[in-house]
Amino acid sequence: MAKKQKKVKPKQVPTKRQLSRWQRQTRMRRIIIIAAVIFLAGILGYVGYGAYNDKIKPFRQVVIEVNGTSFTMDYYVKMLDAYTKNMQPSQLYYMADPIANQIVQDELIRQGAESLGINAEAQEIDEKIKENKLPNDKAYRNIVAVTILREKLLENYFGSRLPDTMEQAHIQVMLVESETVANEVIGKVENGEDFTTLVGELSYDSRSKEKGGDLDWLPKELMPNTFIGDAASSLETGELSQPIYDESASKDVGYWLIEVTDKGEEKGIKARAILLGSKQEADEVRTALSDENFAELAKEHSQYESEDGELGWLKEEEKESNDFGDAFNEVVFNLDLNVISESVKDESVQTTGGYWVIKVLEKGEHELRDEVRKGLAYNDFTEWLQVQRETSTINNYLDEEKKGLAVERVSKGR
Repeated sequence: MAKKQKKVKPKQVPTKRQLSRWQRQTRMRRIIIIAAVIFLAGILGYVGYGAYNDKIKPFRQVVIEVNGTSFTMDYYVKMLDAYTKNMQPSQLYYMADPIANQIVQDELIRQGAESLGINAEAQEIDEKIKENKLPNDKAYRNIVAVTILREKLLENYFGSRLPDTMEQAHIQVMLVESETVANEVIGKVENGEDFTTLVGELSYDSRSKEKGGDLDWLPKELMPNTFIGDAASSLETGELSQPIYDESASKDVGYWLIEVTDKGEEKGIKARAILLGSKQEADEVRTALSDENFAELAKEHSQYESEDGELGWLKEEEKESNDFGDAFNEVVFNLDLNVISESVKDESVQTTGGYWVIKVLEKGEHELRDEVRKGLAYNDFTEWLQVQRETSTINNYLDEEKKGLAVERVSKGR
């Protein structure tokens, strides 16, 4: 018996209308997908562009140029971070300009050294980096490279050009507070008293006092200042100078003239004061003082920061934490009302202005000590660097906004 054949359902063919509708729907879906992709790409592009403008572009901008060599904001940030590693974030902004100047100076040294055929080799830099346990990145490598170049310039270039001997003087110096004291010193030395002993008793130059005022052999170029250098050049061996005034000399002594102008049980005392650089000056000012001219003379003579001499209210129970030393406090809290004190010597303050007395022990052609050789080489290096700066094209594009941004970036990274 023959098998019954299964009826095959005829394949349904879409009509032209259906085909047309499907095609339209497909095209529409494609258009929607493409539009969505374009929109998403636009959003991402906008966000990315904003992020680039805000976070990337500012740090790719050139902020310093030295003879055509450019340094970006990113490099400036890294150098600011490297040079201020041990500083508090609150101190960073005050270093913004010094670090910019440091970048310029470092590049001037690099370019100048290169012109003299002096270079810092990669191996030398690697050794210094390893020796000092520093990060091995561009900023630190540049800092180390400049350190090496400076050493080579000082020792191998400027140091090697110095003679073995030159005209020098072996001198002793002391810095005293006034012309009166200086004349007393001169009189004592002429009467046979020991200059070294007097230095220990009267000198306020801490650098030389430790050595009895003995500066050893020095050329004129390395004398502490031009006053001493000129005097040492003009004096003969064994001769003592006349008092030489130096208005910039700093010394750890001052003399107060104090007056209490009001008192109150709760408020304490209201005081005013004038700080002078010597007893001689303090005595002269005190003679001229009155209630009417106190503020005027304070403004003219006082080395204390208060322009008119007014100190405000002070309490004895708070004297340990006020801005004044024991000598001042001992007098001010025991003064009668409206009485100007005698001059009060205070060695806890610093004042400027003093008189040098100089004694020439020997002079003539003398061998250069190592310390002197280094000092002369450094002077020559400094002059050379100044010429480099004056003959270079330097552009600094850092403004307050850029410096603030750099400080913020460094602070956030710590």
